[in-house]
Amino acid sequence: MLTASHLSKSYPTARGPLAILEDVSLNVDRGESVAIMGPSGCGKSTLLYLLGALDAPTAGTVTIDGTDPYTLNDREQARFRGRAIGFVFQDHLLLPQLSALENVLAPTLAGPADGDLPARARQLLAGVGLESRLDHRPGELSGGERQRVAIARALVRQPSLLLCDEPTGNLDRTSAEGVADLLLALHRDQKTMLVTVTHSPALAARFSRRYELNDRRLQPAP
Repeated sequence: MLTASHLSKSYPTARGPLAILEDVSLNVDRGESVAIMGPSGCGKSTLLYLLGALDAPTAGTVTIDGTDPYTLNDREQARFRGRAIGFVFQDHLLLPQLSALENVLAPTLAGPADGDLPARARQLLAGVGLESRLDHRPGELSGGERQRVAIARALVRQPSLLLCDEPTGNLDRTSAEGVADLLLALHRDQKTMLVTVTHSPALAARFSRRYELNDRRLQPAP
């Protein structure tokens, strides 16, 4: 389970603290999918980074499967993040010099091997329809194909939590629908906890729960 309790986040400025989030709480069980919507600049990505142990909250707690990553030292936190959390970003963030297969395997280099990871990477790429593109570099792939590689990369270590930041934001409608189909199908198959921030009402409508972030607070969507 993912549990975020009374999260707040502010940044210091010359005029005093700038509040981004205030008293945000969220619980997500295994197998649930949650979409978070809101206007640009409202703090959606900041919330995702707090949930993913990429940025510490000013107040409040986060636990993932009973572990608070912010109580760990830097090395332990990085190891936990690599094992328990998968990330999919809007700009896929693939390494241009690596092949699709090498990009999927990149997160596995930072920790001990858990099973036959190359075989799992190939299986994931086949599952996203890229079995014939294993050796292609990102520059040889379409935008939708690059995002499918990014999804496979996020899942290669079988994380319990999958966090997506505008995963279809840079794609045309057809590619966006294909990536959404794929993301939700893999989520169901692997029973991850899925949290996605998005501007797309069509994508959000396909999730089991929907929230809106406005005025620094998170509320169930109407």
